[in-house]
Amino acid sequence: MEDLALAPETLARWQFGVTTVYHFLFVPLTISLASLVAGLETAWVRTGKEKYLQATKFWGKLFLINIALGVVTGIFQEFQFGMNWSDYSRFVGDVFGAPLALEALIAFFFESTFIGLWIFGWDKLPKRIHVACMWMVALGTILSAYFILAANSWMQHPVGYRVNPDNGRAELTDFLRVLTQNTALAQFAHTMVAAFLTGAAFMVGVAAYHLIRKQHLPVMRASLRLGLITMVIAGALTAVSGDRLGKIMYDQQPMKMAAAEALWETQGPAPFSLFAYGDVDAGHNEVAVEIPGLLSFLAHDNFSESVPGINDTEKALREKYGDTLDITDYRPNIPVAYWSFRWMIGFGMSSFALGAAGLYLTRRRLWLAPRLRTTADQVPRLALTRDRELGPALTRWYWRLALLTMGFPLIANAWGWIFTETGRQPWAVYGVLPTSAAVSPGVSQGEVLTSMLVFIALYAALAVIEVKLLCKYIKAGPPELTDSDLNPPTRIGGDDADRPMAFSY
Repeated sequence: MEDLALAPETLARWQFGVTTVYHFLFVPLTISLASLVAGLETAWVRTGKEKYLQATKFWGKLFLINIALGVVTGIFQEFQFGMNWSDYSRFVGDVFGAPLALEALIAFFFESTFIGLWIFGWDKLPKRIHVACMWMVALGTILSAYFILAANSWMQHPVGYRVNPDNGRAELTDFLRVLTQNTALAQFAHTMVAAFLTGAAFMVGVAAYHLIRKQHLPVMRASLRLGLITMVIAGALTAVSGDRLGKIMYDQQPMKMAAAEALWETQGPAPFSLFAYGDVDAGHNEVAVEIPGLLSFLAHDNFSESVPGINDTEKALREKYGDTLDITDYRPNIPVAYWSFRWMIGFGMSSFALGAAGLYLTRRRLWLAPRLRTTADQVPRLALTRDRELGPALTRWYWRLALLTMGFPLIANAWGWIFTETGRQPWAVYGVLPTSAAVSPGVSQGEVLTSMLVFIALYAALAVIEVKLLCKYIKAGPPELTDSDLNPPTRIGGDDADRPMAFSY
């Protein structure tokens, strides 16, 4: 009997998972840093303060490094549809390809055009036009994310299509419905605020690195406050949007909700699981630590209504689809769904809590930097605390957590996508196309394994490049400003329109 661990379907899923999770490490940072950089440059245009211009150039450089690696990994990810998932591509191409085409033709080219203007336009464009270019980049990243998430949402909840009985392909009948269905809107909102939580945590961690070394204080203190405020707002909205998405998930994919809570039997009121250990084959939990009624509230906004369990939901799916789809088990991997859901929430909310704590400390003027000896060129209040004993103690533990939390939202994002995709199994398109029917039929175990190892090696090399570049420019800190930086042209082209464009990075 063929070893399931080496089946082409299993290996193809592993390969797609590796490429997707790795690519999504870059996406949230790209989305959030574009808007944060645009905000910093806007602050410079409005106030004329040099610290905001230095911050714009510093974070802009990190943004460009990140987006470059994100584009490369995104291109490799698209190879998966032709390599290992050709039957999926054949079946859904007429539907799935439409939002992806818009992403490439509208959002990506829109984004890349204005990135070029922003990079090369520092000494050619008036500052108001220049900052408008970065806002256009930010808009492009958001549009790009929306089209991709609309395509993914169609896999979670297919709408606006019909299956042509003559060729067995899904055909688009209502593109507007695909773009505006509630799954797409809720998933987009949740992903966007999670992206801003990611970028804010990155900004806070980098600012902490410099502030603890007493470096670039005006720039990093402004960056710290922007990051903390964004962390708190994005963290709160992540919880609200996640609740909305969870209710939609319950209506459309009740098995995913039950698997996320390891809820084996239908219960009302249904508890929210804090910790569970059980026997998947037997279909019950042996150990369960729960909060009574909370799952009913998350699903129905009340604490008493019942929530269907895994066993009853699987029975209903068997009755609905029978054996026609060659599916032997309608349950996803229960331990993966259960724990990925908790890692997503735990790491995401830990970042929010750290942001709230940091914002409180700065508001209380327990300044988050070691006490300094005041010199003529330093601002005396940066060295003050309201409590001479409490301030340094808070500073020490907060710096350590701030540096550590840079990775928390990235971990939460990765586990969130693992939960989203594995919790949908055994479907490639929920209720329509089983995953087993989506794999390329002519691809062997050896071919999938070889390509997966090549991708892993390539991504490892890209990871080294990414980390080294980021570390190099993070340690270097904000650049020194030149006269051309401080005195941009007042008209397009500047005073010397024939001068070659300067590459500022």
